[in-house]
Amino acid sequence: MAHAAPASRTMTTPGRRPDVFSARTHAAARVALPVVLGLVYGFWAAANRRHGGPITGWNLLFGFVTALVFAVAFAAVWRLSSRLPRELHALSWFVLTGCAIGFLYNQTGASVFSSSGLGLLVGAGVMAMVFYRFYTREDAAGRRLD
Repeated sequence: MAHAAPASRTMTTPGRRPDVFSARTHAAARVALPVVLGLVYGFWAAANRRHGGPITGWNLLFGFVTALVFAVAFAAVWRLSSRLPRELHALSWFVLTGCAIGFLYNQTGASVFSSSGLGLLVGAGVMAMVFYRFYTREDAAGRRLD
């Protein structure tokens, strides 16, 4: 006769997904993700600014300062915005992504108006997506389910 295998408690709790990573992995990701994203963003901004020309010391300094500012801003939004209500939470991601994309586009030599427009457009898309995600994962009282 076949019998069902016993299920673990984490799988039987309704509404919760199992956490497959340890606390140490989560702590490392809290530091590593902003650093890696900041370095990628700084490299991208520096590459846009030099327009395919030679890499100079000022260009490297610009890239590292941009990476530092973006990493700090990303870490702040990532850590602090989860305490906000869903509208302000989505608004904080809108501001971060809109400013980041607008700044990157401005480094290519585009006008301030087109950079602002692109930043607003991308930020609005991110805000709509993030608001929908937060809205569908809360109960009627506004408490997060996951």
